[in-house]
Amino acid sequence: MRSIAPVQKEGPRINREIRIPAVQLIDAEGENLGVVPIEQALALAEEAGLDLVEIAPNSAPPVCKILDYGKFKFAAQKKAAEARKNQKTVEVKEIKMRPNIDDHDYETKMKAMRRFFDEGDKVKVTLRFRGREMAHQDLGLKLLWRVRDEVAPLAKVESDPSLEGRQMVMILAPR
Repeated sequence: MRSIAPVQKEGPRINREIRIPAVQLIDAEGENLGVVPIEQALALAEEAGLDLVEIAPNSAPPVCKILDYGKFKFAAQKKAAEARKNQKTVEVKEIKMRPNIDDHDYETKMKAMRRFFDEGDKVKVTLRFRGREMAHQDLGLKLLWRVRDEVAPLAKVESDPSLEGRQMVMILAPR
């Protein structure tokens, strides 16, 4: 028979869940009341009609504050949602080329690449070789160095050109 481990609660401990003999107490107005026995802290919280919430559990003694736990939880959720909203995930966009690319096609690809860097994304430049083009890998390498030199003010090379089968790959990251 396996013993069942107690369920770990998310968030800070409140009221009777705090099992420390004495705590550093901050009242509802934000005033530090010093180190207080836990019974006295719980009585003060009950008297104010609020909860005793453990704010800093790792300090010695733990810091507890008298506040409305529902409002505290709501504010924490709002703060987390705001942080998620402002977070930008960096994507890796891919630009595919051929070694004998025409000038106009090249310019179009470069314009797209600049737009990706402005959006804060990384760019993976893939140069595909077909048939006899494999014999002229130096042309492909020259093309990738040309790309690198043109986007130098906007981006830095994250991984140098490397041959993977029939394609040469270079990854650029925005500065």
